[in-house]
Parts: sequence; structure tokens; C-alpha cells
Amino acid sequence: MHRYAWVWLGLMLTTGLGSGYGQASELADTVSAVKPSIVGIGTYSPSRRPPSRLLGTGFVVGDGRHIATNAHVVDIELDDLKQEQLVVFVGIGNTPRVIPAKVVASESRHDLALLKVSDRLPVMRLSNRKTVREGESYAFTGFPLGAILGLYPVTHRGMISSITPMGIPAQSSGQLSAHKIRQLRQPLMVYQLDATAYPGNSGSPLYDPDDGTVVGILNGVYVKSTKEDVLSDPSGISYAIPVRYLRELLSSLTGG
Repeated sequence: MHRYAWVWLGLMLTTGLGSGYGQASELADTVSAVKPSIVGIGTYSPSRRPPSRLLGTGFVVGDGRHIATNAHVVDIELDDLKQEQLVVFVGIGNTPRVIPAKVVASESRHDLALLKVSDRLPVMRLSNRKTVREGESYAFTGFPLGAILGLYPVTHRGMISSITPMGIPAQSSGQLSAHKIRQLRQPLMVYQLDATAYPGNSGSPLYDPDDGTVVGILNGVYVKSTKEDVLSDPSGISYAIPVRYLRELLSSLTGG
């Protein structure tokens, strides 16, 4: 009897360890496949020191020449006198390729933007799922703390804690603005994650750890300025915009 009990326990432990290793191995393979599609979004000015400035993260979609990111990342004024231009940074390390880019589509409600570049880059597939389920785990890759030491994408993993409205009721009429009133009438449902994202993660893809399909776009600054305007920034909480809105923006641009 004891012998069978030990055999059963051994099988349980082996199965559990094998399952965990398999999941980690799958994520490692997915990250390796995804990283070539992750780019830095920033500006370049030959007269500035350093000449490159990283603003956020983006990822390649569509025909390989379009980059998805947050609209607030590229909502900047370029200094023409200093020949400053919008660019994407491609590659890993201290000498990434710098490719000029231009904004070809942008919409503020979902804080999404599409950039176009001349080079064709590896594409991330967008999920066809209309939504995700609470409790599911996903990964996101980007440049959370900038590129002080070079361009090195960082991957985090988080669970969908909630699917929640972006707008929250104001505590008093004095806190209501026209923008907040519109949000309360037509609230945007976003994904809340139990993972910490930093400003540089804005525009990072939220993707399935098994196959790398994108289910959302990380967005901290825009959402926190509305949903958490009466709270101090909490640690360990991030938000993502559902990918269906990116699909709509891409379709409006390509006519597909």
C-alpha cells in the first residue's frame, strides 16, 4: 500500500514539475519570436546630445511597415530648427537602427496611433478574440525604463485581474469635465493587470504567452490620468486597451 502511495506521489510531483517547465519553455520561445517585432518609439536630432530620445514602445503590425503604439507617445512637437524627427529604434543593444517614421493614423478615445516606416519588419499577429477572460495570464514586452544603457526589451507577465470601465464617477460636480462626462456615458472597458508597467511600457503589446498573438496594448499614462485621478499611483497595477480597437484603426487605414 505504501509503495503505491509513493508511486502516486512521484507521478504527481513529476507531472507538476513537467507542466511548470513546459509553460516556462513555451513563454521563452514566444518571447524570442516576439522580440524582433518590438521597437522603440522616439525622436532623433543630430545636434542633440545624446541625439536619440526614447518616448515609448511600439510593435509591428499589418504589412510590416506599420507600427502600433499609444497616441500620447507620439503627441509631441518636433523642433524643426534642430532637425528633430520622429523615429523608431530597431534592434538590441547600444547601436540600434534608427528609422524615420510618420504618424498615419491616430485616435484619442482609445489612445492609439499607427506609424509608417520604409523598412519591412517582422509582424505580430493580432488576436481575433473579442475579449479576454479574467484570470488568464498574458505577457508584455517593452522598454519600461528607457534606453539609458541601450535598447534592451524587457518582458513581464501578468494576470487579467478585471475587465473594468476606464471612467469612474466623480466625487463632486467640481471634478466633472466634458471629457469625463463623455466617458461616463460611453465607458471604455479596459483590461486591468496585476503587473507593474512603467512609462516606457506605453504602447507595449499584451500577448498570449503560448503563441504571441496580441490581445491588448499597454497603456498606463492615459488610463491612470482618468481612472485613478483621485488615487495615488498604485504599485503592481497596469492597464491595456483591447486589441479590437487597434484592428478597427488598422482596417480604416488599409481599407481591409
